Amino acid sequence: MAGPRVVIIGAGVVGAALADEISARGWTEVTVVDQGPLPATGGSSSHAPGLVFQTNSSKTMTELARYTVEKFCSLDVDGKPCFLQVGGLEVATTPERLTELRRRHGWITAWGIESRLLTADECVERHPLVDRDKVLGGLLVPTDGLAKAVLAVEAQIRRAAERGVTFLARHEVLDVLRADGEVTGVLTDQGELPADIVVCCAGIWGPKIARMVGMNLPLTPLAHQLAWTGPIPALAGQTEEAIRPILRHQDADLYYRDRFDGIGIGYYGHRPMPITADEILSVDEADDMPSVLKFTEDDFADAWTETQSLLPSTKEANIEEGINGLFSFTTDNFPLLGESPDVKGFWVAEAVWVTHSAGVGRAMAEWLVDGYCSSFDLHECDVNRFEPHQLSPEYVLARDCQNFVEVYDILHPLQPSGDPRPIRTSPFHARQQEHGAFFLEANGWERPQWYEANAGLVEGRSIPTPGDWAARYWSPIVGAEAQATRETVAMYDMTALKRLEVSGPGAADLLERLCTGKVAKSVGSVTYTLFLDHDGGIRSDVTVARLARDTFQIGANGNLDLDWITRHLPADGTVQVRDITPGTCCVGLWGPLARKVLQPLTDADFSNDGLKYFRAKHAYIGSVPVTAMRLSYVGELGWELYTTADQGQKLWDTLWEAAEPLGGVIAGRGAFNSLRLEKGYRSFGTDMTYEHDPYEAGVGFAVKLDKDDFIGKDALLRRKENVRRKLTCLVIDDPRSVVMGKEPVLDGDRPVGYVTSAAYGYTIGKGIAYAWLPTDLTTPGTALRIGYFDQLVEAVVTEEPLFDPTMSRLRG
Repeated sequence: MAGPRVVIIGAGVVGAALADEISARGWTEVTVVDQGPLPATGGSSSHAPGLVFQTNSSKTMTELARYTVEKFCSLDVDGKPCFLQVGGLEVATTPERLTELRRRHGWITAWGIESRLLTADECVERHPLVDRDKVLGGLLVPTDGLAKAVLAVEAQIRRAAERGVTFLARHEVLDVLRADGEVTGVLTDQGELPADIVVCCAGIWGPKIARMVGMNLPLTPLAHQLAWTGPIPALAGQTEEAIRPILRHQDADLYYRDRFDGIGIGYYGHRPMPITADEILSVDEADDMPSVLKFTEDDFADAWTETQSLLPSTKEANIEEGINGLFSFTTDNFPLLGESPDVKGFWVAEAVWVTHSAGVGRAMAEWLVDGYCSSFDLHECDVNRFEPHQLSPEYVLARDCQNFVEVYDILHPLQPSGDPRPIRTSPFHARQQEHGAFFLEANGWERPQWYEANAGLVEGRSIPTPGDWAARYWSPIVGAEAQATRETVAMYDMTALKRLEVSGPGAADLLERLCTGKVAKSVGSVTYTLFLDHDGGIRSDVTVARLARDTFQIGANGNLDLDWITRHLPADGTVQVRDITPGTCCVGLWGPLARKVLQPLTDADFSNDGLKYFRAKHAYIGSVPVTAMRLSYVGELGWELYTTADQGQKLWDTLWEAAEPLGGVIAGRGAFNSLRLEKGYRSFGTDMTYEHDPYEAGVGFAVKLDKDDFIGKDALLRRKENVRRKLTCLVIDDPRSVVMGKEPVLDGDRPVGYVTSAAYGYTIGKGIAYAWLPTDLTTPGTALRIGYFDQLVEAVVTEEPLFDPTMSRLRG
């Protein structure tokens, strides 16, 4: 027996996959417990229809699905396959959906999976039950198919058991035992199981188990309708379970799968039917299984009508059985993976559907055994990603139900979430409303995208209009605000930027270990630096300002940065970290006239010598105390000005009163994004993630290899010599062909990479797209193409930054 003592709670597709993967890596002192029988335990895995569509806007989710497909294709139980690779077909019955399928084709191509756009005739060839007159076209992914979930569970249980893993059926978990902030075991109705690590893979029961250690999981079980027809005459004589592709009719919230001479029909178009984990019946109380609720025929009526329209031969059949099956939904549609922030050794792998189950099993096994996940970028899935308000019961229920309703909707990448909103507003909110701000949402913050008060700025300017898709949540005012920033001065609300305070006598030493740059410098220094994981991958890019001997302010990317720092705090209490974002606010004052606005408002010296680039100091702006940092994300002279929330509006009014007479403007995020791409500034989570290292991402300058050891240094030294891809700047001449991100990049007809961030550069007069490309295609002047819906957009690799490469404006 090897490895620590591990107890996995839940033997569905996730728990079985984790047991298999972790035992294959040598950890065999593993026990898997489930309240139900094996292998059909009564959870969502036991009734799941098994459709595996790999296409997803998230690269990570697609890769988790791809691994699941590959693994399930290799599994069988006594010769019975665990995956029927019949392909996946999505059909369009409206022009809007046909356009959306082209976007989805772009995603799946970008992520490296074969797919084809089909004509209406080709759709019918693939699935003869489809009415040719209803469909306009389709998207085919040949490697999609049907997962036989219960068989896959059994196959993985057998493999794990052969390596020594113990499986205990009919063991109900009553408590997770802990002492001194660490797990010590699991209490079941049949006794205690000692453990060093407990992993909750309980699915729809996940919130109930997590609550045993005080952990709040933003997960809601919702009922989803699945019905089965009786025999369909057109399918008479079909002896194989499935021969046609699994089928999605997203315009009507429907999907279909073969079952010999009948079909299964899944429906998302009904009202949300949420239930709490505590309301789910026990295995013994349930008539069928706990995850199956009574079928509500009235909710299915529209689904059956639409099915008979799309698949006319079903008119000769009846619905013979149906269920309302429970599945897990989260507030952002991503799984919940990782360790509790409060109880060491308690991990979760929750809200995982069959589609991604084996991939998640592998990811969790790597994370547990190695201390990091090398196969997948998990930043979107980390359970510690949420802001406090995102864990409130009201928020969780509203967003989970909304995600159920929108599961097949065509959603724009900038489309804001619905209620509850607004949740977080900066002290500037009232002034922004007075200026006609068009708000989008960022981590709950209402953040202006542009201001209608600036409509007059558009006159006389050349602001090209992008194509229809990019023109949503856009206005020509965006371009005018960007140009005005470069011409005069602009005020930006930067309050949504996460701000952390790290303090104490051990703060400098801790940050030196976490950061790739030297941050223990003189008081007033500001450093752009990186957090790396142990494999050398980028966990975040941050700014670290030393405001006092033992006090640092971190400009972070989100709650995962707070979690990362917290996990590395020394046990002796010499360092504290706290989130100061809610009690503070920030104005970015940037542009060539920024000093003319600011200097008359203060006795402090804001000359080049008085506050150099990447330096900080305390000052008074009028009557408002601020922390001023000489930074700029838009590539212009200026400062980030921080103050407390109670004095934020006064700061805004003071600055605006001085800026307006000089032709200054207030500007929104749309302009900001264009300006930062002109300067080549990266955005973590979009341009670079855990899977990338600094040298690939073009931020190697933030790594100081001559400093003492920092997390990830040894791995980074190895990766430094093997750079095979780079984040690369492309420019596009056609202003109507501005792309938006996640599109495939092609060398001729060969997919070679994908776009991360994109926008129109209103200063340089070209479209900008950053993309991950193999190094042999990153030479300036290389001509490539970007797949954008039904277009192939011509693009050329170029040197970066595109604007002010000498940095003269920033240092002016």
